[in-house]
Amino acid sequence: MRALPIIAIAALALLGAAPPPVAPAAPKRVVSLNMCADQLLVALADPGQITALTEWARDPELSAVAVQARAFAFTHRTAEEVMALHPDLVIGAPFRTKAVLAPLKANGVRMVELPRGEGVEGIAASITTIADAVGHPERGRAMIAGMHRDLARIGPPPGRGRIAAYYQRNGFLTGTGTRVDDMMRRVGLVNLAGKLGRPALSRLSLEEMALARPDFLVMEDGTRAVADRGTAALHHPILDAAVPPSHRFYIPQSLTVCGTPGFAKAVAMLAAQVRAADRAR
Repeated sequence: MRALPIIAIAALALLGAAPPPVAPAAPKRVVSLNMCADQLLVALADPGQITALTEWARDPELSAVAVQARAFAFTHRTAEEVMALHPDLVIGAPFRTKAVLAPLKANGVRMVELPRGEGVEGIAASITTIADAVGHPERGRAMIAGMHRDLARIGPPPGRGRIAAYYQRNGFLTGTGTRVDDMMRRVGLVNLAGKLGRPALSRLSLEEMALARPDFLVMEDGTRAVADRGTAALHHPILDAAVPPSHRFYIPQSLTVCGTPGFAKAVAMLAAQVRAADRAR
């Protein structure tokens, strides 16, 4: 068999080689229609890329970037507002809005959804999705690495299998399979909702909570004082008798409501409060 000339071999190699993938250009006008996307977008995108966030981005009870978000415009997530902004990337459009925005997508406007997932893996997936979408994948990798370092610094779980309940306004109880449940598990606590066979979100009366008598209550930071009828129940004498104030822990809702690196801070805060309660015994 005759050997092929070197030039012919090179030509065949070039013909058979797949062209390298071309990364899409970084977007210049990004609109977020998802409160959780807001927080990752502020952290991962260049400020000049952000055209608008949601109205919730400025709410300090819900958003960990409320202060930074004041620098950006916001929408009320209507299709009319979005179309008037002429975005080249829309993140987290609600179902109905997404349907109305179909003409934008047909004209090349990218639509990105946040992946579902409650645990650290889900948070990492969301970070990667946003970082890639805005053209800064290296920032996403750095953020994920930082979150894992922060979690590792927390140290041995102090919960020792004791029972905790995440109790919210109006008697809502957070169940298993949630981000809050993951937070408890990482601290070594057992979720009361799981022991009671409750779903991800249910209601538990004061009387039922008093009978259950968990070792600890975990609450939103905004419920430390009575602000309305929904928070008044959390300061009822029945609850005080069941779980003493020294065994009530408070975490800012803005650290748990969305899947962001703030989750690591929430875990650290809970672990620190469990240890403080043990030292005070």
